[in-house]
Amino acid sequence: METSQDGFELAQLDLEMRGPGEFFGTRQSGTPDLKVANLADLKFLTFARQEAEQILAADPELAQPENRLLAAKVKAFWEKAQGSS
Repeated sequence: METSQDGFELAQLDLEMRGPGEFFGTRQSGTPDLKVANLADLKFLTFARQEAEQILAADPELAQPENRLLAAKVKAFWEKAQGSS
């Protein structure tokens, strides 16, 4: 934390040191059940982050036809997350 203020870099270091934990909750380590990826797969996560950044740079509101399903999934994810907190 003393050498970087890049949140993605700090999160990656934390992931390597402590494991993924829970997205929402109090547990700080462990492995959540995911349908697509293992959170320890840093190569895949880096690729996914880069893709997400490119999509959001081109279409910040996810309003383009090719991004509407993604927008609906993101909205549903955050609605569910807010409901469980």
